[in-house]
Amino acid sequence: MSRQELNPGKILQISGNYWETCTLHAGVKLDIFSILGSESMSGEEMAKKLKSDIRGTIMLLNALSAMDFLEKKDNKYSNTTLSFVFLVKGSSKYVGHIVMHHHHLVESWNRLDQAVMYGRPVRDKVSHFEKEHRESFLMGMFNLAMNLAPLLVPKIDLSGRRHLLDLGGGPGTYAIHFCMKYPDLKATIFDLPTTRLVAEKIINSFDMAERINFIDGDYTAKDIKGKYDVVWMSHILHGESPEDCQKIIGKIVSAMEPGGMILVHDFILENSMDSPLFPALFSLNMLLGTSSGQSYSKRQIKDMLTKAGVIKLHRIDFESMNDSSIIAGFV
Repeated sequence: MSRQELNPGKILQISGNYWETCTLHAGVKLDIFSILGSESMSGEEMAKKLKSDIRGTIMLLNALSAMDFLEKKDNKYSNTTLSFVFLVKGSSKYVGHIVMHHHHLVESWNRLDQAVMYGRPVRDKVSHFEKEHRESFLMGMFNLAMNLAPLLVPKIDLSGRRHLLDLGGGPGTYAIHFCMKYPDLKATIFDLPTTRLVAEKIINSFDMAERINFIDGDYTAKDIKGKYDVVWMSHILHGESPEDCQKIIGKIVSAMEPGGMILVHDFILENSMDSPLFPALFSLNMLLGTSSGQSYSKRQIKDMLTKAGVIKLHRIDFESMNDSSIIAGFV
């Protein structure tokens, strides 16, 4: 970059990006996109629906329009295609819950410097303790998986597999999609008791109750009961220390049939640990919220799996919206 090209534009853009973030969060929190649906509405009409201040409402609608989340014509606002597909409740691709999960994380990210200085989490509320936060987290995971599973599941061959363990499976979205693709497959979700009601509701909505069951448990503290010929670990390892990751993988291997397949899906860093961007940032998110979680590199995950006796390790490539990837192997 020449001196003439050198300017603080990138710095200022990144520094002020939270303005856009907070604007989107407000739009989702107020449910503006769902209220509009397929209709158009003036600022005054939206304020009446929200029982909000007209001036503030119009400012928000104008900003959302400037961000291309709304279209403004003749002083009336309507959803763009992007917002209609992803931000209107009832859409199968709705991502509003994960947006609200991000909203709940903002306060802790504002204290990142403290977490770095003292090396301990600063997040006051844990997602599985606060009801509102837990719902946003669980349904947010469901939102993301509903968009990702159709891209991911076809890349994984589970032909002949009979019983899948979805470890820490939350609402069970991946288990559902694997069972939808493989009619002879059954699945077990192993997760915290606070997850059961949401998971069973979603499982029932897909008519999968006869093929997918739920086991209460904390996989960091309990052994894993049963025998499985495929284990799906989606976004599990990043919440734990290297030592606890190794213990969890050991428990999984002990619960697997000979020849069983293990699949690790996570935000995986390159071995240099400084790319891709999202896993690097997500590692900071774990610093803010956990005592020892982090994003792991390909080498680190492969070393953990190898130490537990997992062989034929390979990476499964697929198009991911958030730089997640899969490492697979066999026992």
